[in-house]
Amino acid sequence: MKRYLLAVLVLITFFIIGRTVSNDQSVTKPLGTELPKVGSVENFEQILNEINKKQIAFTNQMQPTMEFTREARSGITKEALDSGADYSSTNVQVAGVDEADRIKNDGAYIYQLIDNQLVISKVNPVSEMKVVYSERFNHNEFYPQEMYVDQEQLVLIGGRPSYDTKGNFYKEFTAVKIYHLNDRSNLELVRELEIEGYYSSSRKIASALYVVTNKHLPYYLLREVRGKSETQTLLEEMKPVYRDSAVSDDAQKIDWDQMYYFPSSTESNYLIVSGLDLSEPKTPVTVNSYLGAGESIYASHEHLYVTRPDYQFEESPMGKIATFIARPFTNLDTIIYKFKMDNGNVTFLAEGKVEGAILNQFSMDEHNGHFRITTTKGDMWSESDPSENNIYILDKNLAIVGSITGIAPGERIYSARFMGDRGYIVTFKQVDPLFVLDLKDPKNPTILGELKIPGFSDYLHPYDENHLIGFGKDTIENDMGGAMVRGFKMALFDITDVNNPIEKFVEIIGDSGTHSELLYNHKALLFSKEKNIIGFPVEVYENKGNDRSMYPTFSFQGAYVYGLDLANGFQLKSGLVIMTMEPPIKIGIIKNMYHD
Repeated sequence: MKRYLLAVLVLITFFIIGRTVSNDQSVTKPLGTELPKVGSVENFEQILNEINKKQIAFTNQMQPTMEFTREARSGITKEALDSGADYSSTNVQVAGVDEADRIKNDGAYIYQLIDNQLVISKVNPVSEMKVVYSERFNHNEFYPQEMYVDQEQLVLIGGRPSYDTKGNFYKEFTAVKIYHLNDRSNLELVRELEIEGYYSSSRKIASALYVVTNKHLPYYLLREVRGKSETQTLLEEMKPVYRDSAVSDDAQKIDWDQMYYFPSSTESNYLIVSGLDLSEPKTPVTVNSYLGAGESIYASHEHLYVTRPDYQFEESPMGKIATFIARPFTNLDTIIYKFKMDNGNVTFLAEGKVEGAILNQFSMDEHNGHFRITTTKGDMWSESDPSENNIYILDKNLAIVGSITGIAPGERIYSARFMGDRGYIVTFKQVDPLFVLDLKDPKNPTILGELKIPGFSDYLHPYDENHLIGFGKDTIENDMGGAMVRGFKMALFDITDVNNPIEKFVEIIGDSGTHSELLYNHKALLFSKEKNIIGFPVEVYENKGNDRSMYPTFSFQGAYVYGLDLANGFQLKSGLVIMTMEPPIKIGIIKNMYHD
């Protein structure tokens, strides 16, 4: 009994914490490989004026929905899939490119962000499990969002709210706190960074840390009647600011002749990409500012890609005023910016453009010197402009060298995954077609096969070279010929025969209303093929009676742990009930706990 209670305690600790397809082989030139500098305050104002003209007709309904701005697969080798540490780690997009998370694990300790508090717990050996450190932050001074942990350092990334000197507008800083891990019961804060802008995302490659922020510009304040002195002060405060305690406790500004801009951008804010080498504590952070920001990011080992939606404008003959061409947001094009990453230094390389809107970071991938991206163009509910899905392959300069367009008319992409020379996309409207793509020849990509089944997958995860796990929702056809969403669905796809993929195993959890953070946050997944573990948080709703039309009621909130093998499919190992409405439950299971 004592042993059972101990096991439960360990679990609680970890758990809380009909298509027309065209193959376009024409080569499209990139938009550019050099960026101009802003240069002066006069040029800055002129650039903002031009952007403002293009934004006149913007309305709320024209903005991309969350479905097309969610974050945000690289080719993963068999060696990467078969490798792994003896403890769970963050589920990342690219092996070797770490992503920040709210929970980290090094095998001996678990590091958690709970509310506004950092908690470190010793968990190995289990008999000595205890909290060894906790630190609560003042939300008005710093609120932690994500973190990184390696053998020597813990890096917290969060926000710090502020106002400008005149109280004119709210400003946000992204703060980075770097701790030494020599004594986990008494962390030593060794360095602090503050970079102006809202935290967008970050990546860590070996000891190099890259942080992407967006600084919004209150352009409307410049249109108000002000004196010359006040206007100059306001313009000065529109310069991006950062601070690095390794250099000085004073803030530093990026001057006009140090910042670049994207000539084609319609965004009146800054994209700020910062980098530093954590192994060089005295080397200053590098901060690069670009006027005209981006949204989703993807990072390989060498390159950072930032995308933004491209709105189409035309100039009115009367008054030379730019007006918005009304069209569905899914008809947007996507601009791609490519940067070189090198030990904390970032350099702009190229700009490219493709038709359609991306879904999230998994819509992008780099493999053998080429960049692959999937998009949806058009409106899936429109008869005059129906949606279609595309895949583009671009060279190192972001020129299109190959593509497949017109995939699954009338549907949109729900998930995508790239694995070496293959790609997989799931589209949906009433059924879930899984498309298998051959991308070995960048100039001639082809569709190898497809599978149509009920439901859809929001996230695809490799099991091995010939099998793929889909996580999404089950659906049934309703009386009007549409699709009605049901419970949470897991499916194992067998792609051994690439021309005839099959759904080998299926597991349905709950009924309508059942939800998991995993459907929009890949970091919520714990997966180990070697240990036969699939874990994820879930909130379950079920129909209590036999009448399937009954409104489902809440029955479970917590986490499920499954086993999966190619002979028996999915097997539920455990489910821990956590009756709480706290922020999303995260998975932090040490793989060793499943050793015999």
